[in-house]
Amino acid sequence: MKAQNCSNTCQSKCSYNCAIETFEYQRGSMTRLFAVAVLLIHTSILSAQSLSVHWEELTGPDFVKAIQKSQGTCLLPIGIMEKHGPHLPLGNDLINVRYASLHAAEQEFAVVFPEYFASQIFEARHQPGTVAYSARLQLDLLQETTDEMGRNGCKKIVIVNGHGGNEHLLPFFAQAQLSSPHDYIVYVFNRLSHDDAPGRPAMKSHGIDYHAGEGETSRTMVSRPDLVRLDRAKEESGADEGRLKLSDDLYTGIWWYARFPNHYSGDGSVASKELGEFDTKVLISDLVAAIKAVKADSEGLKLQKQFYEEAMHPLDTKQ
Repeated sequence: MKAQNCSNTCQSKCSYNCAIETFEYQRGSMTRLFAVAVLLIHTSILSAQSLSVHWEELTGPDFVKAIQKSQGTCLLPIGIMEKHGPHLPLGNDLINVRYASLHAAEQEFAVVFPEYFASQIFEARHQPGTVAYSARLQLDLLQETTDEMGRNGCKKIVIVNGHGGNEHLLPFFAQAQLSSPHDYIVYVFNRLSHDDAPGRPAMKSHGIDYHAGEGETSRTMVSRPDLVRLDRAKEESGADEGRLKLSDDLYTGIWWYARFPNHYSGDGSVASKELGEFDTKVLISDLVAAIKAVKADSEGLKLQKQFYEEAMHPLDTKQ
């Protein structure tokens, strides 16, 4: 305003000074406007970055933003409640699979469904703490869960398997999605073995390491070290008792109990954080790659829709 008053009263010299002051005033206004714009952009970026990957932590409006940011890609980590030797928690599989899923989703954004452990564990019903839902409930609940995820915008659902007992159940469930139309697609992620990966710390135990042994115990020393009771790992045997003599081309449900009645396979006492850190890092990396692949998959849903349409009129399918 000083510049305007001067322009009404001053002559040439004053006009020059007033022009300078006007310029400075305008430049200051532009600087302030620029600063506000930068602040708004920065705030917007922070807001996007601050979206939690935890489904249960999001508000309603933030959930919408999270689904958009994830491109409709959601993770359903599945664990179990079962004995893990004498030294690991009952929810060990759930703890580890969620640890990997949450860390992977933070690197490649996806919405992670809350804790889920309704899966196959009939072989451990004789052990305390086991929660073994009926086969019908397992499949029905999983179907209802993915249906609800799909209804809420999860058009690409990655079931992240954290439990060995689900290795047959989950692929069957994914295959069963072709029995009736869905507007979402299900993928199943299983942890790959990297036992021979370069740089992996050498295993101290020898022989079978299926359940609560050196490998699994090492991973839990990363995800929840406070729950690992390493001093108890020798209290029970994780040896294969081999009580059933059948050829490799025969399968029976009692095979696990016949070999590992203590629900323990391997030697958890020799676990190490170094091994756990290596395996967990590789697992998270594999899962990040899988999330990226699912996001990039532009054919799965289209082919699934085409299949549903053709399945309604099989006699019209070109032969």
